[in-house]
Amino acid sequence: MVACDIEYVELFTGDESLSADYFESSLGFRRVAESADDSRNSVLLRQGDAQLIVTSGPVTKKFVDAHGDGVADIALTCDDVAKTRDAALAAGAEETGFAPGNVAVSGFGGVCHTLLPIPAEPGSRLPAGRTWISASTPTVRQTGRIRLIDHIAICVEGGSLSDYAAFYGDAFGLVRYSSEYTALGDQAMDSIVVRSPSGGITYTLVASDPAKSPGQLDAFLHRNGGPGVQHLAFLVDDILLATREYRNQGVKFLAAPPAYHDALIERFADMRSRISDLRAANVLADRDEWGYLLQLFTCSPHERNTLFYELIERRGARGFGSANIRALYEAVERERLAAG
Repeated sequence: MVACDIEYVELFTGDESLSADYFESSLGFRRVAESADDSRNSVLLRQGDAQLIVTSGPVTKKFVDAHGDGVADIALTCDDVAKTRDAALAAGAEETGFAPGNVAVSGFGGVCHTLLPIPAEPGSRLPAGRTWISASTPTVRQTGRIRLIDHIAICVEGGSLSDYAAFYGDAFGLVRYSSEYTALGDQAMDSIVVRSPSGGITYTLVASDPAKSPGQLDAFLHRNGGPGVQHLAFLVDDILLATREYRNQGVKFLAAPPAYHDALIERFADMRSRISDLRAANVLADRDEWGYLLQLFTCSPHERNTLFYELIERRGARGFGSANIRALYEAVERERLAAG
């Protein structure tokens, strides 16, 4: 009863054509197949080992009205679907009937998990329960910079982190990897990272400290109508190259805090030769005992300013960068205040 990998992530949106175009023309995903019936229109997109489904139609209306455009399903492969379902139900989940032809259980907020057996070849099958037609025309531009989904950041209510971490341990066998508490003025954010033993699933659970003043995570919960996926992180091999291409293709990124890169010079003397390039691209850098990582976050392309995306390059690092957690919080907070 252990979940092993993320098979795909499905987004519900008011306009699947517009959202799919963002992933294709801006982030370089390839349109693989399309499905349409009376209740939904779906587009299956792939890049590296990352698979996304973008769906709109009557079946999505309730979710979109409540949460805006966002992740509705994180499909997980399991070593034993039946036993994983039973463990999830025992941990407090409910069967949802979300994906016809598959087993699906509730997760957090309006998000569920379709449970699938491990495929013989990852990324080779089309999701069951729909009639898929291969895309007739190839994507105009295919950069191929993204390798896989590195992690998924999930925003939940303050004071509930330990409960969610325990749920994902009991239901899917995800184990606690790390935790972090970040204070910024009169606000604070707490986080717990849970990960599958295979390393194929990593959730960063984040919540505001209810003892502090309300901040951006509380604002997210309000815009999102409760807990939800705050961002998807995509692993890339060369973040500077990917960032340059994506900017040219219309992607907007969050700006690093003032003087952030000046501080990098003091923190990472051995990276001085790269810091000017990182500054020019607004890329964040951090390290742990295993190596370093580079990160950059997009602005949300969605109308309700909920879901956004991350590019991450890992050079040995296994964590998320304590200093970068603060830098991301500051960047999002500046954008929130600027937007009023």
